[in-house]
This record gives sequence, C-alpha cells and structure tokens, in this order.
Amino acid sequence: MTDKSKLTFIIDALMFLIIMGMAGLGFLMKYVLVPGRERWIKYGRNANRTLFGWDRHDWGDIHLDLAMVFLGLLVVHIILHWRQIVGLFHGFVPAERRTLVLLVFVLLAAFLIYFPFLLSPDIGALGQGLGPIRR
Repeated sequence: MTDKSKLTFIIDALMFLIIMGMAGLGFLMKYVLVPGRERWIKYGRNANRTLFGWDRHDWGDIHLDLAMVFLGLLVVHIILHWRQIVGLFHGFVPAERRTLVLLVFVLLAAFLIYFPFLLSPDIGALGQGLGPIRR
C-alpha cells in the first residue's frame, strides 16, 4: 500500500467517524435534549436538560466544530483525488458545457456555505414557554 493510499484511507475513515458523530449529536439535540417548546409539551415545564453538564447549545457547538473539521478533511480528500475528479468531470460533462457547469457548481457551493451570514432573523417576543408569539 502506497503512502497516498494509507493517507486516503485514514482521511476517509476520519471523515466517516466525524459524519457519524455529527449525526449522533444531531439526534441527541433533536430527540434527547429537546428545545424549549418541546420541553413544555414533554415535561409540562421548562425543564433544563443536560448531558454530562452540557445543554443542547454546548453540544451544538461541538456539532459545529466537527463540521469544520469535516470540511477541512474534505478539502484534503479533494486534493488527494483531484486528477480523478478532473477525469470524471471531463468524462461526464461535454466540453461545450464544462465552463457553465463548473461556474454553477462553484456559485452554488459558495452560496450554500455563506447564505447563513446573509440572513437576518426575525426578532419577536416569546410567549409563556410556547415559542414566539404569532399574530
């Protein structure tokens, strides 16, 4: 096994473990450490739920950190497979459409990563533990 193959295997294994960790933390935050409104429904009060002393926001920070590490490993993965990616791209996309497909792909990827920074959330008063007041 070459050094590149070993590195690729390690990167891929780490990416798999990280994505499983992200999924597990997502399930933890959604179904175990439920958000405020669901706490009222499930427990009849605004019961604070923690796991190992961390609430859902702390676990959300870990979820985000794992996502950042995953993106870094994805960049390394793409670099390691660049020639294969280019070869497949040339095989799948006709020459006359390559520039357009690449432009759309890059713009869509940039939009997806940056759109949260372009949004302004609505700000409103909270009801009695039932979420935002809707009028």
